[in-house]
Amino acid sequence: MSEAAIAGCTVGAALTGLRPVGEIMYIDFTTIALDQIVNQAAKIRYMFGGGAGLPLVIRTMIGAGTRSSGQHSQSLEAWFCHVPGLKVVMPSTPFDAKGLIRSAILDDNPVVFVELKRLYNTKGAVPDEDYFIPLGKADIKRQGTHATVIATGAQVGEALKAADALAGEGIEIEVVDPRTLYPLDKAALVESVKKTGRAVVVSDAIARFGIGAEISAVLMEEAFDYLDAPVVRVGGAEVPMPYAGELEALALPNADGITEAVKRTLGR
Repeated sequence: MSEAAIAGCTVGAALTGLRPVGEIMYIDFTTIALDQIVNQAAKIRYMFGGGAGLPLVIRTMIGAGTRSSGQHSQSLEAWFCHVPGLKVVMPSTPFDAKGLIRSAILDDNPVVFVELKRLYNTKGAVPDEDYFIPLGKADIKRQGTHATVIATGAQVGEALKAADALAGEGIEIEVVDPRTLYPLDKAALVESVKKTGRAVVVSDAIARFGIGAEISAVLMEEAFDYLDAPVVRVGGAEVPMPYAGELEALALPNADGITEAVKRTLGR
């Protein structure tokens, strides 16, 4: 198996007019194929003045929670969000996964489609008929008024658990799933924060230099006058992911941590 060959063949197939989907089992292994993804797929269309299309998808898994240890459990999605020319998608539900992958395959740009491996056993309603979810469109998973929780991937489910617990205390939080990390639906995130006045951003990845940092900056730039408290980030522990299940659980954000972060931004 050669991740560089998989990515390289995917780029070549796209250049011939196909719409290939290359699968790299873990996002950790994209490190071996970064030249093909970052230097070739992301740039060829631009460098050829649009004359060469790159309608391809790189599908890969991210995240911990399956005891796959330090080299198979990373959340590196922010790396690809930083590269002009790539789109980055991260679904959190079966319904979103089908609609987004179909849109990604039909997109004329290279798309990195990241899936949380601990969500693979998630069950949910998925229509048999074809449907598409546009890339770059966030989804409000739960309406609320006291604070906005912007969560990605598996943390969407944790945020919904936190919302249930907080509702018992009279706190209604709005849970927003960006679904596409780039292009980011800034308007939807800003509108939610304008309504609630507070924001918590949650992802599996460590907080520093991550997608949570980018979203926090967007909110500070575009919704500052509506914020009643600083944006709070919640992320994974800054350690290589442990193999032991108990330690792995401690390294990941969860509903309890999100609940505490919401109460902190509310001053409770």
